[in-house]
Amino acid sequence: MTHIGTFPFGQPVRILAQEDRTPKRIFVLGVYASAVHACWINSDGKSIVTALAVASEPYIFWRGEGTESIIQQIAIPPELGRLVAAARQYNGPSGIALDDLLLKPLGCGRTDAWLCDLVPHSCVNPSQQKAIDRAYLPKIQPYKLATPNVPTMPLRLTDEKRRAAIWDEVCESNAEVLILLGDKPIQWFLACFDKRRKRLADFGCDSQSYGRLHSVLINGKNIAVLPLAHPRQVARLGQSSVEWYKLHQIWVKEFAPDLLR
Repeated sequence: MTHIGTFPFGQPVRILAQEDRTPKRIFVLGVYASAVHACWINSDGKSIVTALAVASEPYIFWRGEGTESIIQQIAIPPELGRLVAAARQYNGPSGIALDDLLLKPLGCGRTDAWLCDLVPHSCVNPSQQKAIDRAYLPKIQPYKLATPNVPTMPLRLTDEKRRAAIWDEVCESNAEVLILLGDKPIQWFLACFDKRRKRLADFGCDSQSYGRLHSVLINGKNIAVLPLAHPRQVARLGQSSVEWYKLHQIWVKEFAPDLLR
């Protein structure tokens, strides 16, 4: 794996790619890679940071298994306390939602899917950066800690080179169906080939249009595109849309089981 930065306490920020590169039935395109989150506790047992990103997720759409063993490998000066696994909702929820609420209803599993993200590495969000600035940066010099430089989310999630790389993966996967998770893969990948659609709602936002197959011509090749809400929406993880959640629930029960038959 290629390293492009450093997390607090020294773990490398890695670029993730699909590991099983045998032909797949479907290709799933998400937004960006997640991270392993730890709760940083001081010597008095009080939480310094509830959920601090400290390592790249071990694979795309990680399910959260092995969190504690990953965190135990990260060295931290005893004077600064200890790291333990953050609450369950911070490690692997999107991967579980992908499996249970998107792949399984279609009659598919991980072995049927080639997974990819627009941005193939973890990104620091504003709340994480504030936590790093507040709790970690002042301790770098006195404790000789690693200087963190986790990339921020780019303003442009893809460029021509990245889109070409994603399309190369689609072709390599031999998948017949391209699943797009939420607005961003539509905006930053599909819309560059299909100018009519730039967000999920452009495919329809009622129970008779959500989650249907659409034939799209990409680089001279017709492929079936299946636009769906992001796992964070369909599993109500954090801020989410009630409307997309309800539409997805209907899709799971009434349409998904027969869609790929």
